Amino acid sequence: MKPQTILLTGSTGYIGRRLLPVLLEQGHQIVCLVRDKRRFDYEDFTEEQLNRISVHEADLTNPASLESLPREIDFAYYLVHSMSTSENFAAMERESAENFVNYINSTTTRQIIYLGGIVNDPSLSIHLSSRKNVEDILAQATAALTVLRAAIIIGSGSASFEIIRDLVEKLPVMIAPKWLKSRCQPIGIRNVVEYLVGVMGKDETFNQHFDIGGPDILSYRNMLMGYARIRGLKRLIIPVPVLSPRLSSHWLFFVTSTSFTLAKSLVSSMKNEVICRDKRIQEIVPIRLLSYEETLRIALDRIQQRLVISSWKDAIQPNTINQHFLNYVEVPTHGCFQDKRSVTFSRPKEEIIENIWCIGGDRGWYYGNWMWRFRGILDKMVGGVGLRRGRRSENDLKAGDALDFWRVLLADKKSGRLLLYAEMKLPGDAWLEFRMTDKTLFQTATFRPLGLWGRIYWYTILPFHGFIFPGMIRNIVRF
Repeated sequence: MKPQTILLTGSTGYIGRRLLPVLLEQGHQIVCLVRDKRRFDYEDFTEEQLNRISVHEADLTNPASLESLPREIDFAYYLVHSMSTSENFAAMERESAENFVNYINSTTTRQIIYLGGIVNDPSLSIHLSSRKNVEDILAQATAALTVLRAAIIIGSGSASFEIIRDLVEKLPVMIAPKWLKSRCQPIGIRNVVEYLVGVMGKDETFNQHFDIGGPDILSYRNMLMGYARIRGLKRLIIPVPVLSPRLSSHWLFFVTSTSFTLAKSLVSSMKNEVICRDKRIQEIVPIRLLSYEETLRIALDRIQQRLVISSWKDAIQPNTINQHFLNYVEVPTHGCFQDKRSVTFSRPKEEIIENIWCIGGDRGWYYGNWMWRFRGILDKMVGGVGLRRGRRSENDLKAGDALDFWRVLLADKKSGRLLLYAEMKLPGDAWLEFRMTDKTLFQTATFRPLGLWGRIYWYTILPFHGFIFPGMIRNIVRF
């Protein structure tokens, strides 16, 4: 296919980040729709590729923001989902789809490609019903619609993979609900991207929907045990007949790195069997489907090689910070409490920067890790994100990344400045900043209290800061 102009929504999301490089390799001109340009990974692309990328800031829930978008479009990918970012995701997804259709109808777009979920059961969860509703709305566009309905997507950084990994790695014995018997047809992220690219421009896919899945039909229990087998772990799963959806959601929330919003949506969907009804797509886009165990091995290998491109955890969580979180890059000073530390060093500056860029996750916070873990447990108990989110990569940070219970606001590795914003439950706002000169590291914790409780909170934790923060900055330099 000759180069085309392609609109890519969700270009900073889990799927979009994987799809964009593939479309660029094929020589296409890509129009990336993002909520905030500052989250786009410009540094990941060559100068030649950047010449074929135009980044446009718009919000699909705000029709006025779409007016300045280009009209000369050949194909459009709709990769917008709100399940992990909003309690009211169904209404948000409906509104976004309707505004998108109105915009597309004013363009020259020939085909919309939408990645949804398998909806073959007669009684669907709210999550799957919302995906089907988005399909129906997109079908009203003047452009032809191609829908790829996927089951569980497995890949490094995918929500399903991370939940499976958390459960198996952390629990030798699992007391599990009966939905572990439900069957699904997991598909690797690599195959998903191949299908997304493969259907573009093919007339036989216009105004059609296709189920996509891998070659294996497995129960969720089989998937957990399959992961354990690959990792060489002995695990025992004890099913229980009664475990309410809410209890199941809390179980996933406390054991894994998922948010409670996502846990509720996943649990409600697990009652549905997501199995491909037909194999028509294989005739139109003939690819080699990876088995479940192959996808697991690839995902684990990518993690080991520190090559995780995108993660579901980087989606903004509800009730933590709004979608325009990068506006918090300017740390306030008025009405704030601060803990400032500095230490000089004689070793190369680049080594200190590497230590800062590896903070959190498996490495921890350089001092008092048990206290950080305890704070994470407390945060989970009150509905916060906790520490289990970890980080996308062991040694790479980008603006927008989740980092334990922090969000990366700014990551300027060249100058050695890292700015984090707290997404834990707090009676106020909190920032943690690292910046450097040639021989001095500066560490500043800033807290903006919300009312009296915010001030009480600050003075309550002040004694702990008295040895956590000095120990952290010293060990960053020594490590």
